[in-house]
Amino acid sequence: MEINLNPLGNRFRGYLPVIVDIETAGFNSKKNPLLEIAAVIVEPDTDGWLHITEKHHCNIIPFKNSELDDAALKFTGIDPYHPFRMAIEEKDALTKLFTPIKAAVKRNECKRAILVGHNPAFDINFLNAAIERTNHKRSPFHPFSSFDTATLGGLMYGQTVLAKIAQAAGFTWDNERAHSALYDAEQTAELFCLIINRWKKLSEYEAT
Repeated sequence: MEINLNPLGNRFRGYLPVIVDIETAGFNSKKNPLLEIAAVIVEPDTDGWLHITEKHHCNIIPFKNSELDDAALKFTGIDPYHPFRMAIEEKDALTKLFTPIKAAVKRNECKRAILVGHNPAFDINFLNAAIERTNHKRSPFHPFSSFDTATLGGLMYGQTVLAKIAQAAGFTWDNERAHSALYDAEQTAELFCLIINRWKKLSEYEAT
């Protein structure tokens, strides 16, 4: 296993930030299925600057007897049963994502992962519902704590919508790719790293 020379164990109270974005077929975490989930792992370099190190993504088969909301599908543009999605079962998707996250938690000397999301209450509710539904025993995530980039964006840039924060931060925003789990997770991760790194730079400047 790769050794991290600058682990995050003491940076976020022992939690490893993992940026998560979920696309679903509705707003009810008990009835509407997960369709996509992406997780982006961020870690420090030897100087302590936070960077994206891993990206993971799965398309998911709707769980049995789940309900699909037509308005949600129209919004995301996802066809849940399109053969080219190469979708997998919900429990397999969680296992596929949790395995590298657990490895990152270990090499960063952290105790758990913490979900970073844009308005993360939605994502963590759906994630927890999937964990319960699949009887998944070993989630690496804290069950209710999270970091919110909408709040951080409001503090740093006076914006709370992800696209507007990204543009205010100088990122290029592609509306055609937005609302895919991986794209939104990547953009959220870049934003999170930028804000954390700016805080580090400010803290070091004030200490001189």
